[in-house]
Amino acid sequence: MANATEAKFGDPVTRIAQTDCWTVLLRPKQPTFGSLVLVCRVSAQGFAELREVVQGIESVLHDFVAYERINYLMLMMVDPDVHLHVIPRYSGTRNFGAIAFPDTGWPGPPALEPAVPLDSATLDGVVARLRDAWKASTGH
Repeated sequence: MANATEAKFGDPVTRIAQTDCWTVLLRPKQPTFGSLVLVCRVSAQGFAELREVVQGIESVLHDFVAYERINYLMLMMVDPDVHLHVIPRYSGTRNFGAIAFPDTGWPGPPALEPAVPLDSATLDGVVARLRDAWKASTGH
């Protein structure tokens, strides 16, 4: 069952991958293309799994977005559960179909607003591509 933070970010619809302790979700509002939320069920096992999950995220997003840098932001101001916002960074713009995703903060700190909201068809398309890439990259 999803915790409050996972539910807020659209789980299970936005779920890319899940381990025993971590859930990787597509962020419904995209400050940059491929932005994710990494939610933890805090435990010793969760911290042990973090390395594997981060490797999966970076492998998948490297091929999917061609990011130049990647930021992990722990912004624990509103949502009650431990989570990180994963923001791929790049100069210029990335496109998915007809939608353009600029990195408006490049080369400085990430700008979380304005963000590109995803309609349900685009969200489903991005989630499906990332799920397939995750399975191909990590084997599960």
